[in-house]
Amino acid sequence: MSRSATDGPPPCAAECALRARIGSVLFRHRSWIPVPLVLLLVAGPTEVQAPALLLGALVTMAGMAIRAAGVAAAGTSTRRRSRAVARLITHGAFAWVRNPLYLGNLLLWTGVLVATQAWLIAPGVLLAFSAIYACIVRYEEGVLESTFGDEYLAYKSSVPRWVPRRPARPASGARDWRSAWHKEWHSAAAFVVITAAIILKELALQG
Repeated sequence: MSRSATDGPPPCAAECALRARIGSVLFRHRSWIPVPLVLLLVAGPTEVQAPALLLGALVTMAGMAIRAAGVAAAGTSTRRRSRAVARLITHGAFAWVRNPLYLGNLLLWTGVLVATQAWLIAPGVLLAFSAIYACIVRYEEGVLESTFGDEYLAYKSSVPRWVPRRPARPASGARDWRSAWHKEWHSAAAFVVITAAIILKELALQG
């Protein structure tokens, strides 16, 4: 289910709120958000053992699957940097939870923290990620309310923000799984590269 948006809708009160304005800046630079975490993992105290590595991989895969489900439903709408929104996505993963991509990101990086047993930095990292994504979500919710008005507010009232819930009546819409997995392969590659870097670091320290 989708609807075309007019260009440049005037911002609503929710979009003008302080947290939303902070979120607008973070939204434009969201691709850089994981960089400090990667640096902390490489430089900080970590440990790699088979049980934690397996559990972390499973959590990361769950995050990847949720992200892929969101991308399959939203397509190129997930790659935008401006406030122009062409469609209101309410089907697929978006019928279960309003922010499947950000939920997937949180699970993905939680899996990395578990796999590398970075327990000392894990609480701070997860709190920081949660605060950052909370601001970004406030901004995106404001933009969607500005663009789609009551249609978005009805969707917002019926679908949870973070905890998935089975929809009473799933909305119909196209899903491109092949394209989604093709776009999301970098998540698996990032997990492998980061874990390999941590293993090499641990071997170097032991040697």
